Amino acid sequence: MKPYKKSFLTLMALFFATLAFVATTAVAQQRVSLTVSSAIALREPLQEIKTAYQRQRTNTDITYNFGASGALQQQIESGASVDVFISAAPKQMNALESKGLLLDNTRRNLVTNRIVLIVPKASQGISSLQDLTKSQVKRIAIGNPKSVPIGQYSEEIFKNLGMTEKIKSRLVFGNTVRQVLGYVASGNVDAGIVWITDAKTSDQVKVVEMIAENLHSPAIFPVAVLKNSQNTNAARAYVQFLFSNQAKTIFTKYGFRIAS
Repeated sequence: MKPYKKSFLTLMALFFATLAFVATTAVAQQRVSLTVSSAIALREPLQEIKTAYQRQRTNTDITYNFGASGALQQQIESGASVDVFISAAPKQMNALESKGLLLDNTRRNLVTNRIVLIVPKASQGISSLQDLTKSQVKRIAIGNPKSVPIGQYSEEIFKNLGMTEKIKSRLVFGNTVRQVLGYVASGNVDAGIVWITDAKTSDQVKVVEMIAENLHSPAIFPVAVLKNSQNTNAARAYVQFLFSNQAKTIFTKYGFRIAS
């Protein structure tokens, strides 16, 4: 073979090899966007987890949609573009699963939480759930049971204590657990029921009772990838990271317990 032909072929081989490398690199660096709809109670740990995750997955953009689990469930059922859903109770996840909206074998229990009775920081006279029946207690904030898991758990608690009829006229409903927290922190209500993790985010409230777990259904936060996700591999990878030791450390820092 003549030298110039050999050189030409070598150059062509290098050219195509370079093209292949550039193409592969472009695919590897292609940006992926994920939308995660989550119960608002998880806002703080998930924001920190996002930062940690994106240090490792620099090509992944994560957008959070925080709200009441029931409202998020309805958005998904209406066709909202969501990749991952994290609920504050199994009920909303069960509803989506029954309609075939979850990607098979992606549902897992992520964390658990404790429910507490809170009052404004300077409040006196309320130290337990039983005190809510006192005549001086006029307004009690809970989540709206129709869409907010903490409200559904609150209803169970009152029912199991035989208090429902005594306090139902005093109930003030919040659209999210954070709204319930706000009502108490501002002093607009005498008491409220929230997650312990929410109570820890405000220095304007105090916890007066850690509510016994046998008074309500297990407070489990499940997670799953949605079947209509356009980035199922990336969504699976994100969910897997939520179960990493790094993510677990972040969840526990904010008061959550890792689901067994």
